[in-house]
Amino acid sequence: MTEIAVVGGGLSGCLLACVLAQRGEKVVLYERRADPREGTAERGRSINLALSERGLNALRRVGLAERVLTDALPMRGRMIHPVAGDLDFQSYSADGTRAINSISRGALNNVLLDAAAKAVDIRFEHRLTGLDPGSGEMVFDTPGGPARGRAELVFGADGAGSAVRGELLRHDATAETLDFLDYGYKELTIPARDGEFALDPGALHIWPRGRSMMIALPNPDKSFTCTLFWPNSGTGAFASLSSPAAIERFFADVYPDVPPLAPDLVSDYQHNPVGLLGTVRCTSWHSGRACLIGDAAHAIVPFYGQGANCAFEDVVVLDECLRRTGGDWTATLPLFESSRRADTEAIARMALANFIEMRDKVASPLFRLGQRVEHTLERLLPGRYVSRYELVSFTNTPYAQVRRRVRAQHGALAVGLGAAATLAGGVAKAWRRP
Repeated sequence: MTEIAVVGGGLSGCLLACVLAQRGEKVVLYERRADPREGTAERGRSINLALSERGLNALRRVGLAERVLTDALPMRGRMIHPVAGDLDFQSYSADGTRAINSISRGALNNVLLDAAAKAVDIRFEHRLTGLDPGSGEMVFDTPGGPARGRAELVFGADGAGSAVRGELLRHDATAETLDFLDYGYKELTIPARDGEFALDPGALHIWPRGRSMMIALPNPDKSFTCTLFWPNSGTGAFASLSSPAAIERFFADVYPDVPPLAPDLVSDYQHNPVGLLGTVRCTSWHSGRACLIGDAAHAIVPFYGQGANCAFEDVVVLDECLRRTGGDWTATLPLFESSRRADTEAIARMALANFIEMRDKVASPLFRLGQRVEHTLERLLPGRYVSRYELVSFTNTPYAQVRRRVRAQHGALAVGLGAAATLAGGVAKAWRRP
């Protein structure tokens, strides 16, 4: 039995604690917040999650997948909202049956906390202020004053702003790169209308506007959580709208179908905070007795809906590495990093690319044509041709392998189309000969 500290009681920290407890390890889970199950969520910070196969695969390991899905709503495609004209539904899968699942971060975290509380010791209101990665000695700031702890192994599962990563940096045990976008996010709400959904609950709604966009995900209470992804500077940026009149005028012009559905639009816009968007990379995820996991090691932008799914998959990979090493942590930590690094870099790149697709390309006729061609190929070549989106969202194919396979598929398709064009040209020439 290894004494393990998990710092961070969010999604990946709770799942990790449960998986380690199943393996017979002695785990203490430290969380800087008070117990979120006993309070209210921070305003404008929920960001609904799109839970897909990778996340569900991880949750099955601790018997929580079915429980979590009772709080989720399946979304089988994107619903595109143009400035003018009809809505356009774009299915995520060739057969139209596969779905990603909308769930609130808070609801999912509460389910995981309940499970963790049955398996490990949880200490809330413990904010990490010091860590010696060599000895596993920890110092926490608590309401009762400084507190100390020690563990044979310390996992930093404390998110993109990880205090554990900060301590590794302080000890020169890693280096980090923070690539922030010149974009931020802000949440709005579309409430239920006459007790029903104001929009189709079976879709992820997107308002693509070139340099910016808004999305909306359904909630079980029949509301929608909307998220604006706008530039931080320039025209149409968060900073450019200050007065209620300016906010109302801008939404009437750019998102004309939203104001009638969002009675608290101006209040939400003025009072909900603007969050940061960026990618975190580290030169090393582990040193001595400390290891980073999830967003603490490799935070990504949210535009593929894979942040939580990727972090959950980290726990699966770590568990598999432990099985391969027979529970030898000295061998497991470097194996975990080497097994996972290429995949986390691959999804970081795909998430950035998908931002451009969502805010701009999904509204174009050429994109819609390409999507129809892909779905046709998937039906004609089942299992042989699979789109990037389906591989990422509906399989557990490693992210790096997804990128390689998609490049190979596109290359083969280009060769095939080229050969067909050459053949057609040859036939046409032969037909024209006297």
